[in-house]
Amino acid sequence: MARRKKVYEGKAKILYEGPEPGTLIQYFKDEAVIEDQQGASEGKGVLNNRLSEFFMTGLNNIGVPTHFIRRINMREQLVRMAEIVPLEVVVRNFAAGQMSERLGLPEGMPLPRPIVEYYLKDDKLNSPLVAEEHIVAFGWANQQDLDDIVALALRVNDFLSGVMMGIGIRLADFRIEVGRVWEGDFMRLIVADEISPDSCRLWDMRGVAEVVDRDGTPREPGPLADVYTELARRLGVLPTNVTHAVKPTLIN
Repeated sequence: MARRKKVYEGKAKILYEGPEPGTLIQYFKDEAVIEDQQGASEGKGVLNNRLSEFFMTGLNNIGVPTHFIRRINMREQLVRMAEIVPLEVVVRNFAAGQMSERLGLPEGMPLPRPIVEYYLKDDKLNSPLVAEEHIVAFGWANQQDLDDIVALALRVNDFLSGVMMGIGIRLADFRIEVGRVWEGDFMRLIVADEISPDSCRLWDMRGVAEVVDRDGTPREPGPLADVYTELARRLGVLPTNVTHAVKPTLIN
């Protein structure tokens, strides 16, 4: 399918005009941002395209609406155009990253329940954590939107956690973007952007019982090595022409 006018280019993806009104072509790049250093690895975009297709299709099949329509080729997929809510929605199941630092929680501690956080989508401000009061006061979303976003995010969490657990991976946390679409006069919220190792913190559970620290206590699950390839392999979606990729960009 011929590409049309470029609509947007980010660190990991390019959006082009779609073949029909209300659609976009989402192209996955090989670029990765790792601890503020940008790099590229051949095949990362191909893997993320396949992985995001897998997760978005699964969500669509259980009634969780997403922007995904179909995969076009190895690097592109057809998606619905949506008005993106200017928030990164993060769901945390275990203490890690910024949460551990902010609250003094040990890395890997199970949380009493999944916690949903909001970060303003603004690279210049380094995507700061914001409260619901900020979101409503500044008009980024209304209270009904936030209630619907929480419900949507928790359904995604249930699905992803179950899928990951089934292949020996613990889903520590992840982030999604949410978009608004209109069906006549009715507005609904859908999962947009992508779901891939770029937006998830994943810990390998396989072999943990056999691995102990120096004091003899069992070691907690650690990050997957070569997470893109290993995740695609365990899910059965590894393209035959891709053998390796880089480490993921983790949520802070």
